Amino acid sequence: MSNRVLIPLSMDAPPTLPPGVTEHHLAGAAMGTSWRVHALAPKGVRSDAIEAAVQVQLARVIREMSTWEPDSHLSRFNRATAGSWHALPDAFYTVLDAALAMAVDSDGAFDPSIGPLVNLWGFGPVAEGEDRVRSLPEAAELEQVRARCGWQRLGLDRATRSLLQPGGAYLDFSGIAKGYAVDLVAQALRELACVSWLVEIGGELSGLGVKPDGQPWWVALERPPQDDGEGMLVALHGLAIATSGDYRHYFEQDGRRYAHTIDPRSGRPVAHDLASVTVLHPQCMVADALATVLTVLGEEQGMAFARSRNIAALFICGGADGAAHFRESMTPAMAAMLE
Repeated sequence: MSNRVLIPLSMDAPPTLPPGVTEHHLAGAAMGTSWRVHALAPKGVRSDAIEAAVQVQLARVIREMSTWEPDSHLSRFNRATAGSWHALPDAFYTVLDAALAMAVDSDGAFDPSIGPLVNLWGFGPVAEGEDRVRSLPEAAELEQVRARCGWQRLGLDRATRSLLQPGGAYLDFSGIAKGYAVDLVAQALRELACVSWLVEIGGELSGLGVKPDGQPWWVALERPPQDDGEGMLVALHGLAIATSGDYRHYFEQDGRRYAHTIDPRSGRPVAHDLASVTVLHPQCMVADALATVLTVLGEEQGMAFARSRNIAALFICGGADGAAHFRESMTPAMAAMLE
C-alpha cells in the first residue's frame, strides 16, 4: 500500500508562526497511558495554563469514570446495592448516554455493562501488589457472569440524569472514555482560544488547523506491529482517529490468542482474523466506540454496518500466523476522503 493523503491541504502557507501566536509542546501520563498536546495559542496563553487545563479534564474523566480508582463515581456505582438510584455528574452522563445509544444501534455489539466479563477474562483492574491472572473460564462461570451483563438492565432516567443499579451491574467505559477524554482536552484548548492543535491520548487523536509551517497535522494511522505494509498518512482538520487492535492486550493459551475485546453477545473474546479497525469521525468519543463495535462485528458484518451509516473506517485483517500477511479494506466514506 502506498502512502495516501486523506485531506489534501495547501502547502503554500508561510512557514512561520502567525503574528501574536506561540507554539506549545506538552506531554504527560494519565489514565494508565500517555498524552501529548501540540497547540498554537495566543501569546497571552502560557504553557502552564494549557497544561493545567489538560490536567483538569483528564482528572475529571478519572474521577468520574475510572474502574481503577475505587472512589470514582463509576466504581461507587458498581459497588452499590440493588435498587439504588445515583445522580450522575455531567461527563459520566454524557458517556453513558452515548454508550447506550451505541448499544442500541449495534444491537448489543457495544455494551457498557460488559465489566464483569472484562474482569472474568483478566483484562480488568488489578489491586496494587497483586499479579494479573488470566485463564479460560469454565462454562458455568461464564454463564453466571453473563447474567450480570446486559445494557437493557440499566435504568437511566434522562430527565433527572440518574441511573438505577439493578444489582450486580458493573460498568466499564474502556471502549469509549479515552476518546471522550480527547474531546474534552480539545474543547479546553478551544476555550483557551487556541487556533490549532493536535491532541493524542494513548493512540487516539484529534486535530484542528495547521502547524506553524502551514502543513496539516500529519498522522500515520496505527497498524499491527508485525505488519510490514506501508503506512497511511492522515491530515487532521476537525477530525479524530481511534483504533481498536487485537495486538494491544491479549494472552495466549494452548496456541490460541485471546484478545482484550470481548463480544458482549457471546461473553468471549472476539475470534476472527480482524487485526485492527481505524475509524475517523469528528468526535473522538464516537470514533472510539465505533472502532470497538466494528472489531466485535468482524470484517464482513462490520463493513456492512459502517457502509450503511457512512462511517469512514479501515479494516486490517490477517497476521494470525504471526507472519506479516495482511489485507485491508475500507468503507466508501474512507475512500471518498482519498479523492
